[in-house]
Amino acid sequence: MKNPVIAIGLDAADNSLIEAWMSQGHLNNLARIRQQGTYTHLRNFDCYRAETPWTTFLTGCSPQKTGYWAPVKLRQGSYDITEIGAYDFGEYPPFYALEDRHRVAIFDVPHSRPCKQVNGIQVYAWGAHSPLAPTESHPPQLLHELERQYGKHPTLHKDFASCLDLAALHRLRQGLEAGILGRAAICQDLLQREPWDLFLTAFGETHSAAHYLWHLSQPDHPLHALLANTNDDPLLAVFKAVDQAIGKILAQAPENAYVLVFSGHGMGANVMDLPSMVFLPELLYRFNFPGQVGIAAGQLGTPPTSPLITGRAKRGSLGALWSLKHDPNPLRRFLRKNTPGKIFGRLEPYLNYFQQQNLVSPFQLQQQSEPLYYQPALWYKPCWSQMKAFALPSFSEGYIRINLQGREPAGVVTTAEYEALCNELSQHLYRLTDARTGKPMVKQVIRTRQDATDCDPKLPDADLVVIWQEDHATDVVASPTFGRIGPVPYFRTGSHRSRGFFLAKGPGIVPGSSLPIGHALDLAPTILNLMGAAIPEYCEGKSMLATTPTLVS
Repeated sequence: MKNPVIAIGLDAADNSLIEAWMSQGHLNNLARIRQQGTYTHLRNFDCYRAETPWTTFLTGCSPQKTGYWAPVKLRQGSYDITEIGAYDFGEYPPFYALEDRHRVAIFDVPHSRPCKQVNGIQVYAWGAHSPLAPTESHPPQLLHELERQYGKHPTLHKDFASCLDLAALHRLRQGLEAGILGRAAICQDLLQREPWDLFLTAFGETHSAAHYLWHLSQPDHPLHALLANTNDDPLLAVFKAVDQAIGKILAQAPENAYVLVFSGHGMGANVMDLPSMVFLPELLYRFNFPGQVGIAAGQLGTPPTSPLITGRAKRGSLGALWSLKHDPNPLRRFLRKNTPGKIFGRLEPYLNYFQQQNLVSPFQLQQQSEPLYYQPALWYKPCWSQMKAFALPSFSEGYIRINLQGREPAGVVTTAEYEALCNELSQHLYRLTDARTGKPMVKQVIRTRQDATDCDPKLPDADLVVIWQEDHATDVVASPTFGRIGPVPYFRTGSHRSRGFFLAKGPGIVPGSSLPIGHALDLAPTILNLMGAAIPEYCEGKSMLATTPTLVS
């Protein structure tokens, strides 16, 4: 007799939060699974940790194998950034594409797409955080049926808020909690429709909540002391709602089912958004144009001001950041700092510019229908062709592209200069410090290519990947060569970590046991193993639970 598998992902749910809240009695259903089964930590890759975890899970393959690194890509032979969405699964299908051998139900798994080889039902982008694919289902009428009965997710594609706007954050929390209730009801419905061999879903609400509510929950973020209410923890509230929803879902589970709850990556205080999105593009601008400043000029040797939580911050984080654009013209400088951003965006073209390499405003990009207008790296795009190296848009680590002759349309760096430039940039980065603490900002600079001529199409766009320190968030940095950048307004207050967790219970699993630390690559083989399904030989992980037949070729 087959044992069905019910697998529930908690998107970007950090193991440290899960463990603390289970021990404190907040997550009773997860704690019960822990008592009745087994638990371990999961590792994931340190590079592209926001963009690749779900593709790693779905294919059982590393980014090096799939060639999928991010949902945005530099178009070959140009300086244009395009959105490519989720991996196309053309070379490596999702692990649950098992054709007629097993019946599966897939509901709202992020970064996935419908697959013809799936024998069962599929629903995508109902409410996932950043689903990277259209909202659709197979069969097509299933989505319409579910939306008629349970409604649409209230925060799909709008699960964000300014970290300084408490009212907006409260509305976000309410929307996430309403979505969790709807998700639970849909999952209960689908579980009752037939005895699935695999039922797979994911709670994207944990991802959204950790990005925007971290500072209202965890004291390791600088804004916690300024904005948090000690009588209310909205991040915990979202996780408690998820825990209760899991209880409702599992009430429909067959008694002989394997139950898995997992996260392939985690979250901590945001140590990446400002360094990757703001500090790195500006540092490279100053490196390329000596003596010029693009944004957020600051003086070395003077104490940094307090975090920006009033005044300009009311304009939103983008407006507040753009108001810090350097301008030698006193009139423009005054208007930029004191005029609402959208109004200034209309005034700006009529004001004369001094001769210097200039940036394009997020408001102008928005008017041009640029979907990534909120990425400060793109504000520097008019200068890329004249720079030796520039920062690419990022959702996690810092990504640097060398403007290489023969590869970029206006490349200025020869292949003979490539190695020396990478070394020089790395040295500048290692000397970058948090201006508030004096601690180094950079943990590691990774090279993605052996040399400048390496043109493997599966390599990432970045030539250098900057791994930032993870101990503390900051709003201002200092370079001994290029001066201070900031303070700047905080964006999201939670950012990704390359750690996750795995909970499992079911036949043959020893209650209260622990497993060796696993890897996110092991999740797909583990699920297939429990289903009694063959594990494709291209999968790079292994089953963490050897209770059924092992790896087959």
